[in-house]
Amino acid sequence: MTFLKRTFSPAVRAVLVAALGVVMVACQPDKAEKARPDPATAVMAPSFSAPALDGSLVSTADLEGKAYIVNFFASYCPPCRNELPDMVRLQSEYADQGFTFIGIAVNEDRDRMHAFIDEMGINYPVIMVTQEIVDAYNRYADGGIKYIPTSFVIDANGMLSSYAVGEQSYEVFRDLIVEAIEAGR
Repeated sequence: MTFLKRTFSPAVRAVLVAALGVVMVACQPDKAEKARPDPATAVMAPSFSAPALDGSLVSTADLEGKAYIVNFFASYCPPCRNELPDMVRLQSEYADQGFTFIGIAVNEDRDRMHAFIDEMGINYPVIMVTQEIVDAYNRYADGGIKYIPTSFVIDANGMLSSYAVGEQSYEVFRDLIVEAIEAGR
């Protein structure tokens, strides 16, 4: 990132970042992929703290003992838009069990994202992407976070239990959520 700041003007950097977003969507795999880390090498989920667009503070420390899914997405990404209604529905169905999605908005404008949250009825916290959050999760996806949507599942024991690349169905998300919640029982 420092290289970009020293080498390119703000306008050129903005174009490069936008192009990266287009590449992430254009390079979307044809089929959704789901991967599980080897249980012998399971890792604690990355920790972070960041302000959500609703003004609340999202901190993984506050989620101790709870299952959650960190979902990297964008409003301009068709697969992301397609899976959102199921995510909103599942958030409503499992919130009373301590579960939450945490949306990470990639290459977005704050005002546009506020409007998108309202349009889609998103009922869970959404954070604007930061390099620190990308760095925290990047090493846990094969080859890094290359496509959106990409979702990281953290179980109720605080372990990164799996990740999924591409659009996920209601059933896939539901199964991941139930498994993540039950890990803490």
